[in-house]
Amino acid sequence: MTRASAKSLLCRTAVSIGASVMLSGAMAGSPQPIADTMAQRMQPCSACHGKEGRATQDGFFPRIAGKPAGYLYNQLDNFRSGRRAYPTMTYFVEQMSDEYLHEIADHFAALDLPYAPPQTVGAPADEIARGQALVRQGDAARGIPACTQCHGAAMTGVLPAIPGLLGLPRGYLVEQFGAWRTGQRKALAPDCMARVATMLTPSDITAVATWLSSQPVAVGPAAAESIARPLPLACGSVP
Repeated sequence: MTRASAKSLLCRTAVSIGASVMLSGAMAGSPQPIADTMAQRMQPCSACHGKEGRATQDGFFPRIAGKPAGYLYNQLDNFRSGRRAYPTMTYFVEQMSDEYLHEIADHFAALDLPYAPPQTVGAPADEIARGQALVRQGDAARGIPACTQCHGAAMTGVLPAIPGLLGLPRGYLVEQFGAWRTGQRKALAPDCMARVATMLTPSDITAVATWLSSQPVAVGPAAAESIARPLPLACGSVP
């Protein structure tokens, strides 16, 4: 079994157990009415993404609470269309309409919730320094733009569709860069992140992920309203 399929099975098992527990509780006594709210409908997401989408510290699944709605919608659509491949997510969204995907995106985007402490502590100083330099300045000699040129000076994202990168697990960041490098993860063309990922070396990726996952995040970091244009690279997923 591959790592991805094992994670997918874990998520599906967790969701199934949660559903069984709720059903057993309902059958044990008088059925209790359940409010038909978006928060209630999104309960299965917590099996992987943590309570209210705020993520866990297990090192893989990303926080989705507070991400820009446009970004969240794009990712749901990417899973539905096959640009991103993850069986559990595809199973959840493959029959959903655009309208419902927008409702889901709007729900999680509106959540203003505390962040966990930084996952990465005690990383080598030279690795931290290299990661910070790539995030803040990029590498002009190699044509690599700074992350802040697209994701905002505070790295909390830019409305409506550029995500913040702080508060994400180090393992998730490394794995997503790898997926872009190998073509397993795609976005609307032109795919700017795929281009950036192929310009970075494995040690660059490790350094960036280490720095990002070592940064504390204040409560409710807001995405920037706008950013300097044009962006350093053409990006099909950004209006």
